[in-house]
Amino acid sequence: MRKILSSHVSDTAKFKEQLLLWAKQFNRLAILDSHDVNKKANSKKEYNSYELLAGVDALSEIQVDEDCFDTLRRTYDANQDWWFGFMTYDLKNELEDLSSENFDGVKMPGLYFFQPRWVLALKEDQLEVHYHEKENTEEEAKELVEQILSTKVDQIQTTQVSNIQHRISKDEYLEAVIALKNHIRLGDIYEVNFCQEFFAENTQINPVETYRRLREVSPTPYSCYFSLGDKFLLSASPERYIKKQGSKIISQPIKGTAKRGETPDEDNQIKDFLFSDPKERAENVMIVDLVRNDLSRTAAKGTVKVEELCGIYTFPQVHQMISTVVSELREDIHFVDCIKHSFPMGSMTGAPKVRAMKLIEKYEVTKRGLFSAAVGYITPDADFDFNVVIRSIQYNAKDDYLSFMVGGAITMQSDPEKEYEECLLKAKAIKQVLGNN
Repeated sequence: MRKILSSHVSDTAKFKEQLLLWAKQFNRLAILDSHDVNKKANSKKEYNSYELLAGVDALSEIQVDEDCFDTLRRTYDANQDWWFGFMTYDLKNELEDLSSENFDGVKMPGLYFFQPRWVLALKEDQLEVHYHEKENTEEEAKELVEQILSTKVDQIQTTQVSNIQHRISKDEYLEAVIALKNHIRLGDIYEVNFCQEFFAENTQINPVETYRRLREVSPTPYSCYFSLGDKFLLSASPERYIKKQGSKIISQPIKGTAKRGETPDEDNQIKDFLFSDPKERAENVMIVDLVRNDLSRTAAKGTVKVEELCGIYTFPQVHQMISTVVSELREDIHFVDCIKHSFPMGSMTGAPKVRAMKLIEKYEVTKRGLFSAAVGYITPDADFDFNVVIRSIQYNAKDDYLSFMVGGAITMQSDPEKEYEECLLKAKAIKQVLGNN
């Protein structure tokens, strides 16, 4: 049974820095940061539960590469508590007749979740510390808060990674896009998400300082710092995969990207163009249809609805086109099955989903791992929220290997050169963080 200690935080921005710097001592750590999303004019406030949520230190954990969803279901049913964790892209292989043989430099486990000793939930300026009364006392919870608030915040240290390489060349990328367009022309698929890897070998970074810099350059509503011993995810994701709030399921796929303007007028012109661009809208609508189909597999009859189609949302580096699809979960459906039947998310695969994933495996050369998969949390009430892992750095400190991937939706209207430019635009913020411009 968990108890809750509540307190007031006078400076939330400083507290977030202090929490990160204090918590880096733990090998199991997840910090999910919404970056004041509820203060933004066009945010869907009713779907954003926390300003920040952190799981610190592990009381128990699961790490598996097979039977992943069933293991998660059994583990949660036996211990209905807070769980923080991730699912990698290749869980697709236990859902469909698929395989993954591409190179994997990061080597994340297929699924990992931990039951945290401490859960820290920040709602505006109110902090809650959730702790097990059998494990810790109220005095220890108070001492924890005092330790965090007394942590000194130093200036962010510069990260310099000069040896970033492309896993495939520009010519190879263009040839793959042309080949994928031919599959569309032949009717194999309507759309496919095609990605490429940027990587650095023999590289040492300070994960906490790199994440602090990433958060500074690109504050996004589904960002995350995740530490699994010697493996790290540093994420500046703008995209929600799926959330359960009571019986309501919310999915918010992103399809459609445009750069920011130099002036407010130019910025508005770019937003208007993105909103009306037939190619970008077609991409978004196709994925919305796929998400509707995925949610219908676990939804009560007649409850799948598109609440918003092709909304335009602005982030520090780019404008994005985001839609919101909702449903009501059927009473006889376990929440894990809702995740299972919509995974991987349609915005990172294509349509039809299975055929698109087979082509992804054929034309990409890197195993995605956590990229295009999901990180998030499950509550004691069986609610959950997971992001889409994009705009993110994966780092294996044991092997000194750093990786990030970028990509986009390929349709019949895609211009290979413009698709490549979009990849570079998405990589820009991460390269800036790594001191590689």
